Amino acid sequence: MPLPLAFLPNLGTTELLVVAFVSLLMFGNRLPSVMRSLGKSVTEFKKGVAGIEDELDQAVNADKKITPPTP
Repeated sequence: MPLPLAFLPNLGTTELLVVAFVSLLMFGNRLPSVMRSLGKSVTEFKKGVAGIEDELDQAVNADKKITPPTP
């Protein structure tokens, strides 16, 4: 059974240029705004992940502070 994305490890310079050319044709003048919005969404995603990590750290540290050490 062939893998659906088996071609990805074999991407070369020519294939990347073709992908860049097709994306330039598709988006044209909108390409800078598309990339800007993509960057903003990645930044928001990272902020969300950092917020979740902070909440998890606080929950773990709160559990450690509640249980006093036994003598």
